[in-house]
Amino acid sequence: MKQKLVAVMLTLAMTAALAACGSKAETPAEAPAETEAPAETEAEAPEAEAPEAEAPTEGGADLSAMKFGFVVGSFEHTFYQLIGEGIETECKAQGLSDSQFSVLDASLDPVIATQKVETLTADGCNAIALACNDAAGVKPAIENADKDGVAMFTFDCTSESEAINCFVGTDNYQGGVLGGQELLRLSEEGDTVAIIGYPTASSCLDREKGAVDTVGDQRNLLSGYDYKGDANEAQKIMENILTTNPEVKAVFCVGDPAATGALASIKAAGSDCVIIGFDGNPEAKEAILDAENGKYWVSEVSQNPKEIGATIVREMISFMTDGTVTDKQIFIAPYIITAENAAE
Repeated sequence: MKQKLVAVMLTLAMTAALAACGSKAETPAEAPAETEAPAETEAEAPEAEAPEAEAPTEGGADLSAMKFGFVVGSFEHTFYQLIGEGIETECKAQGLSDSQFSVLDASLDPVIATQKVETLTADGCNAIALACNDAAGVKPAIENADKDGVAMFTFDCTSESEAINCFVGTDNYQGGVLGGQELLRLSEEGDTVAIIGYPTASSCLDREKGAVDTVGDQRNLLSGYDYKGDANEAQKIMENILTTNPEVKAVFCVGDPAATGALASIKAAGSDCVIIGFDGNPEAKEAILDAENGKYWVSEVSQNPKEIGATIVREMISFMTDGTVTDKQIFIAPYIITAENAAE
């Protein structure tokens, strides 16, 4: 009887032991769950990415695991094509693969720019830089992306937001000062001069302000126009200026598309009004050096768009890898082009 009782007790003990081992053995038995663990990690990735965007402030982040996004004003403008070239060249020089960066076009539309920022955020970009052609219109997109853990940067023209880590662009106010000085140089006391502006873009607004401040009351100054980034609109504005003020001696255009439109109207009207452009695009240099067009398009405030593109890439990478930028605002000085140096 004791032997039977012992046997029963042994049997119960072995069953309990096997049950205990069975609960531990469920881990290998559930090997598929371990195999699926990476999928669970991926599913949780969006939550993990938010603190990852803050990691650069601690330094040492892995560049090979990052993605960068860029939104230019409009590829219809040579200036932005050149910025795009500078971005692409520098990205590759920094060792980024084609899959690690994207350069998109906003068509000078804040709604499209917002959509592009949202697309780049959804695509997993760790950092995004954009040209804020409508500073107020894109500010919510910048701040929403920042809340999603994306490091935000601007180039060419910026917006007032604490979310922006660095801005790279031309010193547009100083460029406007140069444009104003050219208006004075190319006219005389008592003459009428004009500025064709684009107030929606903060960069162009700064250019116009620099020129207005420089000219002051030294000339009869016509300003307050908006060519909306469109050469055809600038052509119409210049036609109206020449109709109401045929004596106008010089016009400062805050962008080369405006200068192109103004040139067409001035030639059609048979006016001797001269043009100061702004950008330094190849077509501006060609016009200045041309025997016919150079009679009108005589001067240009030049930027360095490729350097703007390259610099914003370097600053983004610096911030994302070690948490630093050279400065919150980096200005690249503009300079004057005339027939004497346009071929250089």
